[in-house]
Amino acid sequence: MTSEQITNTGSVSGDCGSAQARARTHVQAYVQTQARQNGSAKDGSATNGPARNDSAKDGPSGRKHGLQRCHAMLRPASRHALLPWLTSIIGVASALCLVIAWFPSTVWNTPIVSSDAPAHYYFIHRLLDEGLGAALHLWPHDSFYPPLFHICAYLVIKIAALFGVQCSIYAAFNITWIIASGVIFPAGMLVLCRYFLQRWNRGNPISNPISRISQASSTPESSNVSNQQVSSAVNRQYNVTFDATFVLQNLIGLFVPVLAVSSVCHPYGLLNAGPLIAFGFATSLLPFLIAATLRLFDAIAAREHIAKWLAIAAVAGVVCLVAHPRIAFTYALILVPFIVLRLPWKLILGAFIAMCVGAVAFVALMLTSFKSDRWANPDSWFHSHQPSKNLWESISFCLTDGLDGFPAILFALLLIAGTAAAFVCASRRAAARASDSFSSAASTVVPVASADVDVDASTSDIAVSAADSPVSVSCPSPASHSNATDAASASSESSRLRRNDRLRDVIALTAAFLLVALVYVCTVTLVGALPNIISAPWYRDENRIMTMLPLVALPLLVIGINALAECVSACAASASFAPSASSFSTKNSASSVPSLSSASAVSSVKNASFASNWIVLIAVFLVIAILAVSAQIVCPSRSAARDTIIAHSSLNQSDPNEQLTEQKIAVLRKVTERTGTQATIISDPLNGSMYAETLFNANMLYPIINARTDVPSAPFGKVETAFASGDAQQVLGTVCPLTDAPEYFLTMGDQAQSLQSFPYRAQYDSFHNEELIDTYVDGGTLVKVADYSQYGQGWALYRFGCTD
Repeated sequence: MTSEQITNTGSVSGDCGSAQARARTHVQAYVQTQARQNGSAKDGSATNGPARNDSAKDGPSGRKHGLQRCHAMLRPASRHALLPWLTSIIGVASALCLVIAWFPSTVWNTPIVSSDAPAHYYFIHRLLDEGLGAALHLWPHDSFYPPLFHICAYLVIKIAALFGVQCSIYAAFNITWIIASGVIFPAGMLVLCRYFLQRWNRGNPISNPISRISQASSTPESSNVSNQQVSSAVNRQYNVTFDATFVLQNLIGLFVPVLAVSSVCHPYGLLNAGPLIAFGFATSLLPFLIAATLRLFDAIAAREHIAKWLAIAAVAGVVCLVAHPRIAFTYALILVPFIVLRLPWKLILGAFIAMCVGAVAFVALMLTSFKSDRWANPDSWFHSHQPSKNLWESISFCLTDGLDGFPAILFALLLIAGTAAAFVCASRRAAARASDSFSSAASTVVPVASADVDVDASTSDIAVSAADSPVSVSCPSPASHSNATDAASASSESSRLRRNDRLRDVIALTAAFLLVALVYVCTVTLVGALPNIISAPWYRDENRIMTMLPLVALPLLVIGINALAECVSACAASASFAPSASSFSTKNSASSVPSLSSASAVSSVKNASFASNWIVLIAVFLVIAILAVSAQIVCPSRSAARDTIIAHSSLNQSDPNEQLTEQKIAVLRKVTERTGTQATIISDPLNGSMYAETLFNANMLYPIINARTDVPSAPFGKVETAFASGDAQQVLGTVCPLTDAPEYFLTMGDQAQSLQSFPYRAQYDSFHNEELIDTYVDGGTLVKVADYSQYGQGWALYRFGCTD
């Protein structure tokens, strides 16, 4: 349930204490509205209006009506409050079960053997060793790395310890990933999609044809008493029907969390690619930041609660930046269309100035952090990058949100058809609003005891002419009237601000989807300077970019399905209601009091409305259910990612030089038992020795593969340069002062084949140069203390010849 719905529901119960005053105000405003609508009637009719107004204001009928209205509003309150929470819990719980069922069981006790995994394990290990104070300098050379994921894993270990449970680094890593991917991300997508659903359905139930029939029956000859009686009969019939919009919104919300975790785009792809844990954690948090920012835009447009939503958006932004600062590029890319379409021009200018400043700062950071002679030639950037898909494959991947087979086809069809329907409905609604403000045909009877307490504008879904039999069918568009009390206080400016909400949302979502698709196509298909520049903020990495697809595809799909249901319901209802409307209008035009036949007409309309709405609801439920269920059955991409992770975490490797094998695990255990956990061990990190840090608490000088050599405070470059020099004095003079404990050197063969893509692997070549190592052994710089040749050729542990 959205925040606005909760607020409105709460306000209903609060207002019941002052039912008498509200009833008098409502009746007075209602009769005044009827007087204006019947302004063309005889003078006597116009004169009688105020007299009835005074009677309604001071007499017991107003109090009775107010109490009835309060009870009518409170009856559906429990349903409106419970159903959104129930569907949300079921949807997120289902998503969590899917993520847990997918998660490879092999990585609970052994690490994921990949390029980035050792760094993340090391960051958690460092927090455990040094406390939360290390969060600002997690790198081995004490520079900053986004720490939020690792802090969460650290807290998991500490919380488990409070209950006497010993949680390993790998288990805490996995639990944090599962919570982020199976709870935070689907819940965030549900919040984001429900935000757009609320704006789309605001004051616009799928159909309320009975109101249109009562409008058709209102003639200049009808008295206000007749109108009130018709309105009462109409609303009694309409209140027993389901609020189809509310039910549809929750049916869609039930499956949004499931669809959010159905695609390989996120979260599964990032766990396999590296894993890119910090960026994936920030992506899981991003839907909340987007939703908070859009709420801030609403507050700016309404000029209320700006400080509240500014604070919420700021807090969400800081949290996302602490998770990973590079998520700001994804955030900016998706928000650009909304900034252009929904903010005043001064704020648009300010936002783009801020983006330009951020871009300049990013370029400056890249120029100062990474030295290269190719900066002036963008065509040479990412020179080792190779396209992975052709143009059609990359476009279809975007349209299918990374799904496979039949679910992919169904998703693409719903996305395309729904987007088209949304554009048509939004355009027709905007046109209807413009025409209604100048047309007397837009005036309708104000509902007196409506159960739709959280609706701020009623609908005029189907235009029914009392004089003509042909049916006029259009996409639903709301009428110009609202709650009588709200109408008296609402300004024309706020009405204009809400006039094109639907159209703006559809255009902005479509533009955001196209921008994401453009970046994806540039990354996986196109080559050259322009694609390099466009995709550079994401390192031209397909895994990072495809995480953006669910953020734009799912809201667009949800809006599209809602629009399709709306159009189908409107068309079906219009065909059924036209005869009843015509009969109702004709039979009531001759008398001021509804005849008995009008009740049957209203009843037939109610039955037709009830049936058509239920048909639409069942159809939508089946379509979304088929999509969600089939996406779990036909999912080769997700299965392939899982199989890859299982293979990476397996110790049964055919290549003895891979990062981790059973032999290397045995050697690293023996080495740690020999050296202890205080001595410094130097080795080529690309042979898998870096995992000894988190497996056995060894003190590895290189606990990650990316040991930067361009940071003055880091010992990596100095040790590597000294070791490669062949100068024994330089080696000892560099290595011995590292710590007060002994220093060791470990050899475990060549670099792993799975790490050959690492761009800086050559800096470690000297650590597996057998001739250089033999030279140091012959000169006494290295002293062999353990031989592990039974595990692999040339494997051994040496101690540096430092004087203790």
